[in-house]
Amino acid sequence: MHARSGTLVAMRALVTGSRGFVGTHLVDHLNACADDVIEVDRVIGSPPIEDAGAIAELIAETKPDAVYHLAGQSDVAASWSDPMGTFLVNADGTLHVVRACIDAGVERLLAVTSSDIYGMVGPEELPITEHAPLRPVNPYAASKAAAEMVCIQGFLGHGLGVIRARAFNHLGPGQSERFLAPALAARIARNEQSGTSVVPVGNLSARRDFTDVRDVVRAYRLLVIDGEPGEAYNVCSGRDVAVSEIAKILLDLAKFPMSLEQDDRLFRPVDLPVQRGDNAKLRATTGWAPEIDLTDTLTDTLEDARNAQTSQTGDSHD
Repeated sequence: MHARSGTLVAMRALVTGSRGFVGTHLVDHLNACADDVIEVDRVIGSPPIEDAGAIAELIAETKPDAVYHLAGQSDVAASWSDPMGTFLVNADGTLHVVRACIDAGVERLLAVTSSDIYGMVGPEELPITEHAPLRPVNPYAASKAAAEMVCIQGFLGHGLGVIRARAFNHLGPGQSERFLAPALAARIARNEQSGTSVVPVGNLSARRDFTDVRDVVRAYRLLVIDGEPGEAYNVCSGRDVAVSEIAKILLDLAKFPMSLEQDDRLFRPVDLPVQRGDNAKLRATTGWAPEIDLTDTLTDTLEDARNAQTSQTGDSHD
């Protein structure tokens, strides 16, 4: 497939969840690297990740050098209302991909999990390293922790070259309004069209570690090439930013002055006060570093929201 020297050699890569937010950016990056990309997503008629037999057949037939497993249920709020469904997709789905990769002799599997598996972390534990204990506080995080156990067993029990990418918060154009920054951007874009000046928000005090999705997908490919099988890597910027700062940057980018108004309905049942990851292991292993500034990311996110709002408004007048 490729040399372990760090040379970026083209490979045959299968991507589950290829039409999702991160998957779309990953496919673009892999294509730019001249990889032969196989897309797997329900949107294009691929079998669901819950169908073990169909997934096994697909991977056996396509014979990828590497599999990027991104497909999953990523909505924390939805995981509270449907924990069983969340586990079915995130934990069982990962098991199906792991088993299929073992049976097909796939050389590398990158399984994307989440920093949410770390749960509540005290100030003395920051920044969070890969050695931190797993303390999931919501069903989504628990399902991702279970997926990690499946990956570890695949490595220890079968020698599968699986690498776990623990993704912290990422941002960028194309992200669903279920997430913080695109939700704020969408409200601002709607206000710009309607002339409204108040932007509803949830918890402004929470602090998160944000990375541009385009930097994230670069890290994923580098991990497939240089990551150590069986290991986990934090994919993060290494700095935490308050939600209030995200909101301020977006408000500064608005076309006219707006103000924030807290809405209790936008608060999560359980919200982590702060997350900041340690990316030293990722940097040392791959040479990766984030390149895109947060303001540039949010500028692109707001522009994407404006385009979506213009499109929706145009459609409503057809």
